[in-house]
Amino acid sequence: MSSTTDKIKGRANEAAGNVKQGLGKVTGNDRLVAEGKAQELKGEAQKTVGDVKDGAKNLADKITGKN
Repeated sequence: MSSTTDKIKGRANEAAGNVKQGLGKVTGNDRLVAEGKAQELKGEAQKTVGDVKDGAKNLADKITGKN
């Protein structure tokens, strides 16, 4: 998966997680709040993976002179 794909999926999971948390709070559904938080954290991790991939590619490009 490309870094861009990781970042997009991460943002989507974060957004969906936030919506679930909001709905869970409004309806008093603690399980939905917890699921939303877990999905938000998954999204944050996916975005971090994308950032790491970008950093590794940039470093490799610098080392090989492919700027």
